[in-house]
Amino acid sequence: MSLPSSCTRSCIPARGGVGLKAEHYRTILEQQPDIGFFEVHAENYMGAGGPPHRYLSAIRERYPLSLHGVGLSIGADRALDKEHLKRLNRLILLYRPGLFSEHLAWSSHDSGFLNDLLPVPYTAETLTRVIEHVDQVQNALGRQMLLENPSTYLAFAESTYSEIDFITEVVRRAGCGLLLDVNNVYVASTNQQWDPFAYIDAYPLKHVREVHLAGHTRDADGKGRPLLIDTHNHPVDEIVWDLYAHTVRLTGPLPTLIEWDADVPTWPTLQREAECAEAIMFATKSEAVRRAAAR
Repeated sequence: MSLPSSCTRSCIPARGGVGLKAEHYRTILEQQPDIGFFEVHAENYMGAGGPPHRYLSAIRERYPLSLHGVGLSIGADRALDKEHLKRLNRLILLYRPGLFSEHLAWSSHDSGFLNDLLPVPYTAETLTRVIEHVDQVQNALGRQMLLENPSTYLAFAESTYSEIDFITEVVRRAGCGLLLDVNNVYVASTNQQWDPFAYIDAYPLKHVREVHLAGHTRDADGKGRPLLIDTHNHPVDEIVWDLYAHTVRLTGPLPTLIEWDADVPTWPTLQREAECAEAIMFATKSEAVRRAAAR
């Protein structure tokens, strides 16, 4: 399979994008909505041929594409799966996405594979392993990857780095970029009772190349304290929009993806969420211009 020669859109603009879902293939091709970019999970397109590739090829002709991996298991205490890396490389050569990202998480042990993205303890041993894995991925793919901050529900007692110090050190030593998931920041901060705005202020923002926004589910733990679950099945929460606005005031406009992976809504709902992200980016940019003009 090969993409048409007109497929030259390799850059992801600083606009709102959405995760591409099979439910919306036909609507997108028929209506060709004004949307900044699409993102797909790499593992959903590792099969050979068939309707998913046919639709993705047609959509890729018209829109920039970001590729998001969920199966590399960067934080696992085992070697990376070389066959998985080869499949990933073939996908990147085929669709030439503007960005490729993966999670700071693990999902494999021995020969088993888990469906969850599990957090890692922030220790020197884990740091060395994650850096080695990121380095191997970037060498295998011949390009920079972005690493996404996790949504967490507890902290490991053995951690000797803060999450921000750990991520900063990975970036410094491996040379990767970052995908900042603002919803993950809010989920983790609520579950562990720390300040999400202070987290954003301290984050190595100059290395962020893409932002994710998503909805979450509210629950309570055994002691009645708020417990948020990163479910991607709701609109973006108001407080997450506030945290996003705070972020782009510091970074300027960035490619911003709306993730909605369960109970997927109709296309207009998804597009409105992306437009909301763009409105916040535009307002922030206008505010920066006014501030500069007033100096």
